[in-house]
Amino acid sequence: MPNPVNLLIAVVALAAALVQRLTGFGSGLIPMAILPGPVGIRTVAPLVALLTTTVDLMMLSRYRAEVRPRAVAPLLVGMALGIPLGILALRRVDERIVLGALGAVIALYALYALFGPRLPRPEGRLWPYGVGFLAGMLGGAYNTSGPPLIIYGQARDWPPTEFRANLQTLFLFNDVLVILGHLVARNLTGTVLWAYLIALPALALGFLVGGRLDRYLNPARFRVLVLVLLLGLGVRMMVK
Repeated sequence: MPNPVNLLIAVVALAAALVQRLTGFGSGLIPMAILPGPVGIRTVAPLVALLTTTVDLMMLSRYRAEVRPRAVAPLLVGMALGIPLGILALRRVDERIVLGALGAVIALYALYALFGPRLPRPEGRLWPYGVGFLAGMLGGAYNTSGPPLIIYGQARDWPPTEFRANLQTLFLFNDVLVILGHLVARNLTGTVLWAYLIALPALALGFLVGGRLDRYLNPARFRVLVLVLLLGLGVRMMVK
């Protein structure tokens, strides 16, 4: 009989890759919303960094020609400064506080994406550094660098293909630095690597299935469904 936790990891990895392929987000938020309880936050954080790196490499291969280096460079600098602090917080802060804060990040982003007003265009030169720093801290601690970067890209009116390409570049940079940080912090244990090997085939299957379903599903409705699910999971983590 298969181990229930291993089966859950595989199912969540499949769902994360499928949602990422269909909506452009979710490869980090979904496993971070579901797996910390049964698996443990200190195992899930480096595991999800490995999973999102794999997915982002797949996604970036489709959009790399649209990347705008001048737009992403200051964000990358801010992220490089914020990621070590996020990893440090993961090791030093009580797990219950970490999980509650993670639930708040997920729920607030879901609410913003569902109902949030359009924000004014950030014009100051320091904005991308600050946004990158916040994204780096969230990425280092929770693998959830996406919300600040997505909101910033929307406020800057990046065209759709450029938006996806820039985001995948930022996500991949975040993932690589987070993995290096976890390696230095000795968080990449045998348990984490084994879980990654279990999730890898499911991840590839989810990416493949998502590509096939893309032509049949309504992306806007599917995105709303995913956001409602994330809102419920985030609130549940905060309450527990």
